Amino acid sequence: MGAPAMGAAAGPQAGSVIFVHPDGTGLNMWNAGRALVAGPDGDLEWDQLPRMALYRAHYADGFNPSSHGGGTVHAWGVKVRRDSYGMDEREPIVARSGAAVSVMREAQAAGLRVGIVQTGHIAEPGTGVFLASSPTRRDYVGIAAQIIGSGADVILAGGEVYLLPEGEKGFFGQPGQRQDGRDLIAEARAAGYAVVHTREALAAAAGETTKLLGIFAAVNTYNDQTEEELAAAGLPTYDPAAPTVAEMTEAALAVLGRGERRFFLAVEEEGTDNFANNNNAAGTFEALRRADQAIGVARRFLAAHPATLILTGADSDAGGLQMLGRGVATAEAATAPKVPPEMDGVAGSGTAAFLAAPDAAGRRFYFGVKWAGGDDFIGAMVSRAAGINAELLPSSVDNARLYDLMWETLFGRELPPAE
Repeated sequence: MGAPAMGAAAGPQAGSVIFVHPDGTGLNMWNAGRALVAGPDGDLEWDQLPRMALYRAHYADGFNPSSHGGGTVHAWGVKVRRDSYGMDEREPIVARSGAAVSVMREAQAAGLRVGIVQTGHIAEPGTGVFLASSPTRRDYVGIAAQIIGSGADVILAGGEVYLLPEGEKGFFGQPGQRQDGRDLIAEARAAGYAVVHTREALAAAAGETTKLLGIFAAVNTYNDQTEEELAAAGLPTYDPAAPTVAEMTEAALAVLGRGERRFFLAVEEEGTDNFANNNNAAGTFEALRRADQAIGVARRFLAAHPATLILTGADSDAGGLQMLGRGVATAEAATAPKVPPEMDGVAGSGTAAFLAAPDAAGRRFYFGVKWAGGDDFIGAMVSRAAGINAELLPSSVDNARLYDLMWETLFGRELPPAE
């Protein structure tokens, strides 16, 4: 990772790692979310991670980001082509450390506890590539089998339909999609996992078990559609019965953080990416608020367990969100102004503007959202860190070098310089 900062201990120290991946979050998204939640002069949990680096993203075949390519770069530390899921397209890869497995599987083989937290389905790549490899990201049932079979200590996600035999209805009432006849939930129970499906069961099991599988939705815990589509269908942005990413992170840390063994936890809020790709500003801000709460959980854990690294990184700037001011809120204005049809307000295109929280002088400002499109863009992404070895995060970091900081913390020694 380069030379340590002035006054820093020479070389990395061994510790646990919490990698938080709020997918698709560019700096512009954080700025807008901060204004809405904390005010333009306030701070989010994310703001209080002291080390910050500009995140540089490119792939072996160009600049177009992808969640599975980006996740593979993080988990393996090597540049791959963008259409890759724990491989280089369809070719096996060797990790930056020289191991034939991801950093999480290498840590697991060394005796560390490992786990994933995911608000999307179990095969979502931001966490899935740490435990599975596939020639295609669309092989959800095959990837799910690898993840359940990995033996990870904690697996919390959606995606029940990818775990059950075709036609068999599960806890969430939708039929399974597995054509191999396997019931992966039953297999997990037989392997010693406590299996839970509700927020209440998750909280109860986290304090008792050492192996935890939580499946909280048939597919995703959110409904990633436009504001107008959700309103027409009467659907919420998130399933109110499912635990939030913060609640899942807290439960995962209760299991992984027990005792003296080091651990590696990868956490992804996928809604920040999916709502932004659907140009749903209200959904994006709700997802961002939830991601920030998960960072708060990690920060509180760090305060009690200082030999822990918190590292954040997003592999794209989903939707290219931009905020535009729509005036100052005054006592005379009884209602919020509407944004133009080409902008997003609180209920979609052409609706009432968002109202930011007060600034330091007590003023409140209206704003709307414009989108660059529905793609994953390479924008102004920022990686942040706190805790042990955080000073080793450089001010400008290549996407593949996040792996280095995670690996060096988990194993307590330096990797050789990258070629």
